[in-house]
Amino acid sequence: MLGKRYFESIRELLNAIEKTQFEAICKAADAIAESISKGGTFHLFGTGHSHMMAEEAFCRAGGLVPVNAILEPALMLHEGPFKATAMERLEGYAEIIVDHAGIQKGDTVMVVSNSGRNVVPVEMALASKGRGALVIALTSLAHSSKVASRHSSGKRLFEVADIVIDNCGVFGDAVLAVDGLSTKVSPTSTVTGAAIINALVAEVVERLVRAEIKPPVFISSNVEGGDEHNQQWEPRFAGRPAIKW
Repeated sequence: MLGKRYFESIRELLNAIEKTQFEAICKAADAIAESISKGGTFHLFGTGHSHMMAEEAFCRAGGLVPVNAILEPALMLHEGPFKATAMERLEGYAEIIVDHAGIQKGDTVMVVSNSGRNVVPVEMALASKGRGALVIALTSLAHSSKVASRHSSGKRLFEVADIVIDNCGVFGDAVLAVDGLSTKVSPTSTVTGAAIINALVAEVVERLVRAEIKPPVFISSNVEGGDEHNQQWEPRFAGRPAIKW
């Protein structure tokens, strides 16, 4: 059964991520915790389906408050997938996004791109580093290592980031071969990406607590007291994109 094969594939990938990427996740957690302890913001950005990783970390029950999801509508798919694909290959676009997001020295920025080859994710990493932020890449090395960059630098995302976390996915993302079908089905990067994000958040919280810093964490607005707990941070978000903690 294909559905069961998918679950098996996801379990295998999560095991591989835990075994091979936990050191990188911990390194990223060190950087994010240090940044937050000094008032910095953890920014997340992705294009296409990768934008969901930014949303996963933003205003999330059990998630960190000092998170800025950089969601650029033209680079998401709901305004047209072919338009978004073309925009993702436009040089100079990410510089505008970085300026608008308020990324600054001491912040951390996660750029999510499965292929890591397109212009905007690469430029996003370079522009963020140019403003003094530390850049974490969440990407597929199996895919990215097999394709050429579309950025004028000739670099792929994993080649310009300060820290690289591999989602351990296969080339092309879709994992299941189907008899009688020439294309594979069922991508994995969203499931594994969300797991990596939440493991990373857990490690950040652990480090802040260890440093005797109470981590600002959201709780579900659908439990008693949730609204009151979360609304204490509402003034912070009113000043977006230049959020200060």
